[in-house]
Amino acid sequence: MKRSTTTISSSPARFSRGGDAPSQAWAARKSGSVPASLLAVLACVLAFAGNAPAAERLKDLASVQGVRNNQLVGYGLVVGLDGTGDQTTQTPFTTQSIINMLAQLGTTLPTTQSMQLKNVAAVMVTANLPPFARIGQQIDVTVSSMGNAKSLRGGTLIMTPLKGADGQIYAQAQGNLMVGGAGAQAGGSRAVVNHLLAGRIVSGATVEREVPTALGAGPYIHYEMASTDFGTMQRAVEVINREMGQGTAQALDGRVIRVNAPEDVDTRVAFMGRLENLEINPARTMAKVIVNPRTGSVVMNQMVSIESCAVAHGSLSVTVNSDPQVSQPNPLSGGQTVTTRQADISIEQSGGALMAVKAGANLSEVIKAINALGANPQDLLSILQAMKAAGALRADLEII
Repeated sequence: MKRSTTTISSSPARFSRGGDAPSQAWAARKSGSVPASLLAVLACVLAFAGNAPAAERLKDLASVQGVRNNQLVGYGLVVGLDGTGDQTTQTPFTTQSIINMLAQLGTTLPTTQSMQLKNVAAVMVTANLPPFARIGQQIDVTVSSMGNAKSLRGGTLIMTPLKGADGQIYAQAQGNLMVGGAGAQAGGSRAVVNHLLAGRIVSGATVEREVPTALGAGPYIHYEMASTDFGTMQRAVEVINREMGQGTAQALDGRVIRVNAPEDVDTRVAFMGRLENLEINPARTMAKVIVNPRTGSVVMNQMVSIESCAVAHGSLSVTVNSDPQVSQPNPLSGGQTVTTRQADISIEQSGGALMAVKAGANLSEVIKAINALGANPQDLLSILQAMKAAGALRADLEII
């Protein structure tokens, strides 16, 4: 008897879309290359493979409680500008800062001295002190003009102390600015590319004080999820307990996970290195539509759906035209030429026909239904609000 063999290819090119799985599986069944029992399993798996959420690492979903950045800020001076600094008569704090700096360097000037310096600008310096930063480590700083300087390009930041929220100095900043813009002016005309009043100094600050950061209190460390989601929280706890041992993780609420970790520092760091690389399939997020009325932007996620409804939207436009009218007197009449304005005001309102919006269960259908209305972005904001109030929009409408 001749033995028949079954060959199943795992190449992803065989099934490019989940919707093609039933037809390809039926063709394979007709050819006799796949058993019927295995056929059903393959059809189900491939049909839903495109809808399964992608796995994410724990480090992408949560952060360790207490491991955070600390903001630093300082006030300083930028020198070496090519005549594009502050106008010191309009920014007296720049003049006062220069006098104080020169006094510390051994040069005393009277406080009534009027200086017209164009190569100096007062700036604010900001930086983020990363967790576990040590003395001598260098961090990046951002320098922003706070006066009326025209450009910081080519300037050098003089040594500036950077303070934390407690008023203590944690870093010292100094260096040459890198400004990602350019500008030129001549004859009353000016051309500017990008922004000239803010720059960055890579490794421009040196850490002078450390912020103690503890990896948890006692035998526990806590992970804080980026957003509150009970479904994702449950899946994260299950994955941690399955990979690291039962009873390792416990959900305190919809956002915080308490993990029982080794107390030895070296072992705890290795344990957290394994923990943060665990892959978790997050639960589907809630349906949400984000609306920005200032820019007319509308963004919605894939969970948004709509019910069948009817929408009528009309537009109202008011036009005001003003034309100058000149009244010229007759010769030798002794009159004067008078200019008046003739105003023409018109109001137009276009009637909005009642249009039926079909129900949509996925994002592509929702987009087609909304685009069928032909509304501009500003009108779309009002339509979405009305659909939400009528219960036709199955999503949380958030206005930012």
